[in-house]
Amino acid sequence: MDPRVLWTVVLMLAPFAGAASCVFLGRSPAGRRAVVLATGALLIAAALALLGEAPFRLEIPPGLRAPLGVCLTAADAALLAAFLYYGAKYRHAGILLLTLLQAAGLVVFKGVLTRSAAASGGIVVDGLACLMVLVVSIVGALICFQALPYMDNHERHYGVSPSRQPRFFGVMLLFLGAMNGFVLFHDLSFLYAFFELTTLCSFLLIGHDRTHVAVRNALRALWMNSLGGVAFVLGMIEAFRSSGTLDLAGALAAPRLEGDATYFVALALLGIACLVKSAQFPFQGWLLGAMVAPTPVSALLHSSTMVKIGVYFLLRLAPGFPGSFLGQALALAGSFGFLAAAGLAVGQSNGKKVLAYSTISNLGLMFACIGVNTGSALLAATLLLAFHAVLKAMLFLSVGAIEQHIESRDIEDMRGLYTAMPLTALITLAGVVMMIFPPFGVLLGKWMAIEAVARHLPAVVMIALGSALTVLYWARWAGTLLSDPLGGRFHAERQPVLTWLALGSLGLGGAALSVAAPWIVERGLAPIWHPAYGTAYAVVAGGLESATGSFAVLPLSLAAACGLALSAFALHRAFRARRVPPYLSGLQTGEGASFRGPLQQAVRVAARNYYLDRIFGEDRLNPWVNLGGAILLTLILGGVL
Repeated sequence: MDPRVLWTVVLMLAPFAGAASCVFLGRSPAGRRAVVLATGALLIAAALALLGEAPFRLEIPPGLRAPLGVCLTAADAALLAAFLYYGAKYRHAGILLLTLLQAAGLVVFKGVLTRSAAASGGIVVDGLACLMVLVVSIVGALICFQALPYMDNHERHYGVSPSRQPRFFGVMLLFLGAMNGFVLFHDLSFLYAFFELTTLCSFLLIGHDRTHVAVRNALRALWMNSLGGVAFVLGMIEAFRSSGTLDLAGALAAPRLEGDATYFVALALLGIACLVKSAQFPFQGWLLGAMVAPTPVSALLHSSTMVKIGVYFLLRLAPGFPGSFLGQALALAGSFGFLAAAGLAVGQSNGKKVLAYSTISNLGLMFACIGVNTGSALLAATLLLAFHAVLKAMLFLSVGAIEQHIESRDIEDMRGLYTAMPLTALITLAGVVMMIFPPFGVLLGKWMAIEAVARHLPAVVMIALGSALTVLYWARWAGTLLSDPLGGRFHAERQPVLTWLALGSLGLGGAALSVAAPWIVERGLAPIWHPAYGTAYAVVAGGLESATGSFAVLPLSLAAACGLALSAFALHRAFRARRVPPYLSGLQTGEGASFRGPLQQAVRVAARNYYLDRIFGEDRLNPWVNLGGAILLTLILGGVL
């Protein structure tokens, strides 16, 4: 068998086979663990092997097109039936209505417009597809590995019996298969099926614990993403009407003529579906509600699946709207999302909410770059997508490990964490540092993004302000992790091997990829956009250089390594130093953490960050940012019409 066919089939079918094995054969913990580990290892191997085979295209054999079309129609019907079932079960009129609208659209699309059109898009493996497959398969597999010990502790803590892990891991693996299918297929019909399969998986995972809060937030995710599904169906219909083909590349290339309203309406509708899937304003509520799910679910949704669909698919659509009004509207919407979500993150002390708003913010920056639609902007969006996936997965998994140890996800409860959980605290701190400091990849991507939008004044102002707020909330968290005087030597920390494997791999991977970023950009990411947009950056003296500036990656990496060595030496000296309590004007009591106040009463000293609730609180900002998001959404579609 052609190795390209083999690895492609493995990437798409292995997760489905693993999911079925977990559901039907995963009652044994040992068997379930073996299935998850084997499936994850197979996905990682296949993704790396596929990287060496790209680029290539596999056409669907003529004899398989009709059977695949029947299977696809059956899959669509099953998905919509599942949505109707859950809508009826929970008496949610919105889900029922949106599902019926999707069904009506599919009847028009498949029963009228494409009745004689067979599956035609085939499978395309290019640089962008390889990048997403690596993100989904490697980061997703590591999240599933860490979820094995996490879910054991989770169910013990909540007294869950019998275990619901077989279905949980089945849906997790199904999620990875749906994502790989969405990335590799280029037929609009297949893309819709995988798009909605991720919606079903997210609903099942968010509602996994079956509490009232979990079910309520799962339903919110379902109806909001069903709205995106309606936009996708309508966009599919308009794309086929304007091009006469189901192939994504053909649909983008065939009718690209000035004044073709149907073509731009199709792009706008598909763009709105991307905004919903990536939880941009005013659709951010479903992603914030997903925080009630077990932390590996949050990591999967935020890093390697679900929200990345929107960015990836819009990158696919980007060659269709350079210099258009649609691109300008998307750039404004993305810049606004970056700033608004950064402001909301400033007002949060809940660690998972900070990570959630940070995700929405960074996705907004990627959308802004795609809207600008130059070579340097698309390169920045692609780089941000890769580094954000790795680091956000690491941070979510770290917060999950911390939460299970201290039974809190509040940043204020993480003071002095380095004494109780030294390695986890160090990994969390490293993740925070890699999000905001040079020479790491996220800051490199933001530098490239600001350069790319420099001529778009509203966008560059919002991105600059959002970047300042980003530094504020990340630096505050890092300082909290390191706060409080050292209360003695570190305590030994014990974590399951799979937890260390996931956290260590993601942390080392983020650092190593940052050092190699110039060559990754030059040899891996730039060729994706070079044919249409030209070369924007070159590797010079261990860094990236463009017409407007340079980013010295290797010198900055060396400085960071020296700083790490100096901090280790300073820590070694601190262990031998005399430890004293903080000076409280000479009035402290013998305990050192309190002082004598009025009437000689003991007043306990407490430290807490400012969260500026009166400015950045959710209650104050949400109505305004939702209004702004709705206006920009109307601008995207209304302007095109």
